[in-house]
This record gives sequence, C-alpha cells and structure tokens, in this order.
Amino acid sequence: MHSASFDGSFAGWREVARSLVQQGVPPHQITWLTDDTSGGLFDHAPVPNSAPAATPPLRIPKQLLELLQSAARFRVEDRWSLLYRILWRVAQGDRAAMLPGDIDGSQLHKRLKAIRREAHHLHAFLRFHPRPENAEGPQLVAWHEPAHDILASASGHFAERLGRTTWLIATPDDGMYWDGQRLHYQRPCPSEWQRLAQAPEDEGEALWLAYYGSTFNPARLNRSALETSMPVRFWKNLPEGPLIPQLMSQARAGAQRDGQAEAVARQGGKRIRHTGAQVPDVSGSGDPALRR
Repeated sequence: MHSASFDGSFAGWREVARSLVQQGVPPHQITWLTDDTSGGLFDHAPVPNSAPAATPPLRIPKQLLELLQSAARFRVEDRWSLLYRILWRVAQGDRAAMLPGDIDGSQLHKRLKAIRREAHHLHAFLRFHPRPENAEGPQLVAWHEPAHDILASASGHFAERLGRTTWLIATPDDGMYWDGQRLHYQRPCPSEWQRLAQAPEDEGEALWLAYYGSTFNPARLNRSALETSMPVRFWKNLPEGPLIPQLMSQARAGAQRDGQAEAVARQGGKRIRHTGAQVPDVSGSGDPALRR
C-alpha cells in the first residue's frame, strides 16, 4: 500500500492523482490522506512525487474533470478513492466509468445529484440578517450548515442577486465574503466571521416572525411535503424555524379543521364549516409545501 498526501483540495488531489496514474499505481494500492487525517498504526510507503521522464502526458476528457471536481464536494470517507478509481479507468480507455449505468459511474452521479440539491438548499433556505447601518463590515450576515462543500461553488448566486450590497456567509467549515465587487473565500472559516453570523443584530426579526405566523395557512398544511421541501435539519437556523413546530401543533389541534389560525377563530361572526370544497390559499405565501 502507498500513502498519497495532499492538502484536501480538488486542485491538490488532481496534481497527485495525475502523477499516480502516470506511474501506473492502481487504485487498490493507494490510501488517500489529507491535512486533517493521519495514517494508521503502521506507516504506508509514500508514493513518488513525480512520474518517470519518459511517461507521456495524461490526456483525459474535459467533461470528466468537471464531473470529478463537482463530485469532490460530496462529504464521504471514500470521496477521493472513488474519484481516482474513475480517473484510472478512463485513463485506461474505459469511459464507461463516467456513465450512470456503471457501478462506479452510478455512485458518481448520485453524488452529483446530492451536490446540486444541496446548492438548491443553500439558495432556498439561507436567511440573511441586516446589520446596523453604522456597523463596520458586511451589511448582511448569514449562518448555514450545508451537508456538503458547496459554499464556494454556489454562493456566487447571491452576488448576482444582491449587487453591491455586501454580505457574509459563514459555515462550520468555510466562509464567503462579498465586498460589493469580489468574492473572498476562506477555509477554515475565521472565528470572527462565525461570531458575526451566529449572533446577528436583526431589529426586524420580530416583525418578520409576526408576519410569518399570521400568513401561515393551517388548512393547507401537509407535513410530509413540508419536511421534504424544507428538511428539518435547516429549521434551527431559520428565523421562523422555532415557529414551525408550534404552528403545526396548532393545526393538528383544530386550526386545520377550522381553516384558520387560533387568533382568527376567536373573532366574532358566523362560522362556515369546511364541507370538503377546496380551501383557497389566503396565506399570501403561495408556498406549495403548505398545500394539501
């Protein structure tokens, strides 16, 4: 067995992997080690850093590099092993390794799908908090806990949407700061960035929670659809997150039957019971996750 050490980035892995393929080192003989990992009880033999001078340059499809770079964002113990196995096979002329119907290609495309979905979750469930106007630094801050390493590739979406407004996104692993002109990526995330994002001074949050609670339509609550489109793991970092279980509980306790919130149900006037006809969406949110 040989140990292959690199800095944990795709660029670092690519450089080492290219050398290994050129030297003819097969996948089953390699143990991948990043800066935050160490070898086992017994040291492995290191892999030489350079290929023989007579080795021809390695040529692989550009599409493969793009697929491998995206799949490298998937957090799993064998992420680098799978990428090298696919690279090795393609370099040997077996391009089936890139296809969804292949045993390795199937795992590759499952990871690519998970990466795309996690990027969608970032765009959909990240909540920026405005900072005081006289505060130094970013105007907006947000804390997010993605399941995979998608911040660097997916956060450019907010630069396009928010223009010159400065913002900061911090995660447990990395952070991104937009100064109005350029993106600044840091890994690991500076502790100062994490403090700003986890303790925002948002004076308008109470107003937002009041609005969210008043527009929640219990008659259209579908819990399974809600938890599918908005996974529970994101709730703790959403301003409205603590309200959701309470609103769901009220819906089960009778608000869903009445088709209105408890505060509205206490108002005087004639009550019209639900007869099975479709209840119009009066929430104003238009959220399909809250529809029956």
